[in-house]
Amino acid sequence: MPNSQIRIYTQKEQGEEWLRRYRGCLPVFACVLGFTETGLIPGISAAGRTPEDRKYTACADAEFLYYGPEYKAQYPLPPLAAGASPVLISRAVFESLKIPVHLFNAGLPQPPAVPVIDLGGAPAKCLSGGAAMEITTVHHLFEQGLLWGERLAANIQQGYLIVGECVVGGTTTALAILTGLGIDAAGKVNSSHPVCNHAQKFALVKAGLEKMKGSREQGAGGENFTLSLSSPVNPLELVAAVGDPMQVVVAGMAIAASRSCGVMLAGGTQMLAVYALISAIAQAYALSWQPEAVVVGTTRWVAEDPTGATVDLALNLGKSSLTQSGITPPLLGTYLSFANSRYPQLRAYEEGFVKEGMGAGAACIAAHLSQDWQQPQLLAAIEAQLERLSTAFH
Repeated sequence: MPNSQIRIYTQKEQGEEWLRRYRGCLPVFACVLGFTETGLIPGISAAGRTPEDRKYTACADAEFLYYGPEYKAQYPLPPLAAGASPVLISRAVFESLKIPVHLFNAGLPQPPAVPVIDLGGAPAKCLSGGAAMEITTVHHLFEQGLLWGERLAANIQQGYLIVGECVVGGTTTALAILTGLGIDAAGKVNSSHPVCNHAQKFALVKAGLEKMKGSREQGAGGENFTLSLSSPVNPLELVAAVGDPMQVVVAGMAIAASRSCGVMLAGGTQMLAVYALISAIAQAYALSWQPEAVVVGTTRWVAEDPTGATVDLALNLGKSSLTQSGITPPLLGTYLSFANSRYPQLRAYEEGFVKEGMGAGAACIAAHLSQDWQQPQLLAAIEAQLERLSTAFH
């Protein structure tokens, strides 16, 4: 029987089979850090109180994940309007279970102060300009993703690979990729805000896709513009126009790793966009991958977000002519609750703040799967991280 701490929201049979296969196994965690100037737009994200804070969120999360709460960080965790970074959740599990962690810099404004594998990418410009990245950078990052997916999977005998991310503003680039691939995603994505800022996100996406379409058609037919760029769009060109550097790296990693081990894409909306991208890239370039090896793992705060429609979004992925038809990932969610936490920063998750990031949901699923951790053990481990952080330098 599947663990009561894990809920399967889509593709139940495939999800149950995946969980059965990897019960008792420990994963390897790869976290891909990236940046888009979209994340600096006022109000776009709650992952850092100010645009200046948000420039360093990925560096701060990476340092905390790698070194833990007692380390005097070069980039301390940024203050949030409410809540606490989801890296507390990931760190609690990975430290307790001694899960190997590999950090990848796909394109940050400054190098993180941790041992990191630099993929030779670059930060993305704001997606509203329709020219977020150079196409050569996107091709390079995709090749790096394939290479590292194969390398990481080669060292995994029985277990599986969790691939997480940290990209502030990444749910907006996710919306852009999904929409550009002809998937009905408007009003369905999540955010770090308690009520998703759908209108703000969609206005940016519409501007970016219009510019992309304009440059593809030299302005022809602008009046009859539809947001689905169904005249065949190359998925890598779409990423170059409106994506972020993490997306193609994770897509490449998952394609390559799925050929020899299980893969859990760690996140909500962002990983559903990556899954759609995997499907579109595999179709466009005739690449082999194993869809049955890949699941998306998140938190119930994302899967059941009343201001998004995550399950609908997952079900829509296989309905585009640009993705492989009928392919929908099993969407798994941890049933972790902070309702009874003694910390208000954690209780804020129950009000819709933060929700997910840095592989938090997948980390909890891994703890349930490998050690049969239940709610009390998870909560105790996460609260211990927060307690250590609050007393570390006082």
